[in-house]
Amino acid sequence: FAMRKVRIGEGWNIRQVRAAVNKADALRHDTQAMSDEQLMEALGRPGHPEGMFFPDTYKYAKYSSDVELLRLAMRTMDRKLEAAWEGRDPALPVKNPYDLLKLASIVEKETGHSADRTQVAAVFSNRLKIGMRLQTDPTVIYGLGENFDGNLRRKDLETDTPYNSYTRAGLPPTPISMPGAASLAAAANPADSKALYFVARGDGTSQFSESLTEHNRGVNKYIRGR
Repeated sequence: FAMRKVRIGEGWNIRQVRAAVNKADALRHDTQAMSDEQLMEALGRPGHPEGMFFPDTYKYAKYSSDVELLRLAMRTMDRKLEAAWEGRDPALPVKNPYDLLKLASIVEKETGHSADRTQVAAVFSNRLKIGMRLQTDPTVIYGLGENFDGNLRRKDLETDTPYNSYTRAGLPPTPISMPGAASLAAAANPADSKALYFVARGDGTSQFSESLTEHNRGVNKYIRGR
């Protein structure tokens, strides 16, 4: 009685998760024709599906239903999120586990080098604490949905959507990806840092800065200087 496997990747969005499940072989595709809303109803969790499924490799019995597979991934995320919330830094500027999930989903998309993850989390946590806008491109890209062609333009950053963290303060209305264990942990316990900015160095790592002046120097060095 051979088991099959399907993988949900860290940082995937719900479209990617559903595409992988729909392609999984010897699985009953009971959710394939469902909308995202209908899918969540079928799982007994009405609402938005983004961020709700834990990235991992899941085994399933041949000809079992994709509903069971997705329910397992959802319950796994419930457990991981609950553990992260229980162990969070008491000074964290988030009100509930769902906000922590949103923060972790941004950390997941913004971390180029795993050693920087808690620093990335600190920047966004510090911004939330002082009411500074998050100004993070992945939220804008998420808001564009299937209209995103791989090239983020200035007009995209200036066009208001519920997910545009340049035009709106605070966390987005939902998570923007499926965060893995490391991003949940980093979001719950960010590095002890006063940094408010970071810039990619081009090798996967980032430079973190406490002041805009210092940040602009980094931008000149790593972005304009390339």
